[in-house]
Parts: sequence; C-alpha cells; structure tokens
Amino acid sequence: MDIKPNRLVHLGYGKYWRSDQISGLVPIEDERGPGRRTHVHVMTLSEPIVASRSEEAIRRDMAVSEEEFRAGELRNAAADLVEELEGLSPVLARMLHHEGGLDLRRWEGRLRALLGQLESDPEQEDLFGKR
Repeated sequence: MDIKPNRLVHLGYGKYWRSDQISGLVPIEDERGPGRRTHVHVMTLSEPIVASRSEEAIRRDMAVSEEEFRAGELRNAAADLVEELEGLSPVLARMLHHEGGLDLRRWEGRLRALLGQLESDPEQEDLFGKR
C-alpha cells in the first residue's frame, strides 16, 4: 500500500491524524462486531487511539490518490452546501429567486441528484459516511 505522506486521515470522533504517522490498525470487535471501531497505533503515542471508523475505511483514506482525495473533498463540500441550503428560510430563498434570479431550491435539487448518483456507485461506498 502506498501511503500518501502528510495527509490528515479522519478517524472519527472529531479526530484526525497524519497518514504517515499511523503505524498500525487493529479492529475492535468487543461488544459491537467487526468493522465498526478501530485501535489506531501512531508513532508518537504509547497508547492507541480509538477510532469510530473501520480499519478498511481508514486504510483507504491513507492511500487514496491526490485526485481521489480532492474529489472526495468536493463531494463533502457539496453535501455540506446541500445541508445549508436545506436549512435556509423559505422566505429568503423566495426573495433571492425573485429579486436576484438565484433559484436555491433548484440548485439544492441538482446537487442532491448528483450526490445521490455518486452514493449509489459501489466504488464510492464509504466516501459519504456521516461524521
């Protein structure tokens, strides 16, 4: 596996660690079953970090190419934007549409459709995991 150096890897629980500092991944199977949490061993700590993500998801993030990494970041940004648009006041959305010609609901639908197409792709399986 070719690990990309200096890349922050999301471990879950709001934790991130540099990919080139991770020295081992051990799935935690007690009480929750496989594929749910992972002990992440890092070079600078004597005790492992408990991650809420699976070993496979962490490993995939450590080795993803720069292009795939950027595409994932774009998808995450689009998902965040859809969430923000969804929470926008209907009155404000109507004002922007009528006064400025910006149809936020159309954009929200378009982004949702694109994100839905990507989520249904089996090779994109873990890129939309909720944090």
